[in-house]
Amino acid sequence: MKKLLFTFFLCLYALAYSQVNPNDTIRVEHHPKDSISAAKPQKSEAKVVSDLEKANGPTAKTLKLNPTKAGLYSAVFPGLGQFYNKKYWKIPIVWGAVGTGVGIAMWNDKQYKKYREYYIAKLNGTPNEFIDSRPWLDKIALANVQDRAKRQRDYAIAITGLIYILSIVDAVVDAHLYESRHDPDLTFKPAVIQDQFSIEPPKTGLSLSYRF
Repeated sequence: MKKLLFTFFLCLYALAYSQVNPNDTIRVEHHPKDSISAAKPQKSEAKVVSDLEKANGPTAKTLKLNPTKAGLYSAVFPGLGQFYNKKYWKIPIVWGAVGTGVGIAMWNDKQYKKYREYYIAKLNGTPNEFIDSRPWLDKIALANVQDRAKRQRDYAIAITGLIYILSIVDAVVDAHLYESRHDPDLTFKPAVIQDQFSIEPPKTGLSLSYRF
């Protein structure tokens, strides 16, 4: 009986001991990781400027035009202010308008001097080839032609002066508006105006948009 009990407890002990094997036990230790903050690479100045231009339009490094310089250049020589503003297509227009005005003024001045000479010769009775070959011309007709040539000369001078001033104003205003044209928040473009209630057909026009 004792041998039977001893054998039973021995088997029970062996069975309990076999459930715990130190080789099968794995201890997992959690060590805190070293937290190293990875510093972001610094952007170059050119990259920052490029990003700002994409988001907000040209920055301070964009070419700026001086309205005073543009006005002075255009006053010194017509078209030079437009050249400074890089509006090259306006230069032939300015030259053509000013040149035409000057040409008309000079031609009418020449006509005025010529008919004034004829008028004085007719008035004083001095010999003159033009007057002698046209005896039917009286003093009134010569005076009228003289006055008309003088009036047209004065008109041409006034219009040429106005064109000259307008070219200066155009250069100054164009230099002022240079940055506005490159501002993405300010747009001026063609647009089709739609009627929300479909009462009238669509109309074409210009839209001016400004974003705050």
